Amino acid sequence: MDIVVVGRNTEVAERFRDHLNEKLAKVEQLAPQTQRIDVEVSHERNPRLADRKERVELTVRGRGPVVRAEASSSDRYSALDLAFARLAERLRRARDRQKDRRQNGVSARDLVADVPPVQASEPPAPEPAKPTAPTARGEAVESQMGDSPVIVRQKLHEAVPMSVDQALYQMELVGHPFFLFIDEETSQPCVVYHRHGWTYGVIRLDATATPVEESADAQ
Repeated sequence: MDIVVVGRNTEVAERFRDHLNEKLAKVEQLAPQTQRIDVEVSHERNPRLADRKERVELTVRGRGPVVRAEASSSDRYSALDLAFARLAERLRRARDRQKDRRQNGVSARDLVADVPPVQASEPPAPEPAKPTAPTARGEAVESQMGDSPVIVRQKLHEAVPMSVDQALYQMELVGHPFFLFIDEETSQPCVVYHRHGWTYGVIRLDATATPVEESADAQ
């Protein structure tokens, strides 16, 4: 199992790397098929965010669903502890789900949400008037919206067709409030998202809709 550590706006000391390796070695007990763990460590320089200036994101990749967890704290070691606790809970949930499927006579599918690893030391992007979309899977592009301070970061992912139930499961594993996917029955682009309590929503896009043409007055 490989552990890949990158720092964003910060250096990662050897002492912290050793601590990471020791803690993340426990992942194999929960997910024996893990092949790699991506670790992103970032530092927030805004003094107003001092209570969460250290952020750690953990992403487990292997033969199965991608599982992710992240946490922020005033201390890097505390952020790691929080992120690892969330990661362990999601790995247990994934293991239990696969176990239930085997007991019910249903083989577990490998649901891969291909999240590319964060690239360290990315070159500064130019400042186009509009965001520049990535053209290759795994590519990450950052661009500035004109003269505004808004930075847009885009990534291109592989779309794996799946059911709504599988998309909800995948969303829970990566810890996001929404998940974009292709419905395996209708081939529609869809988004599942948290609403409130234990309710969820699904937004579907009709890719066959005719684009709205500009009126003659708008020409």
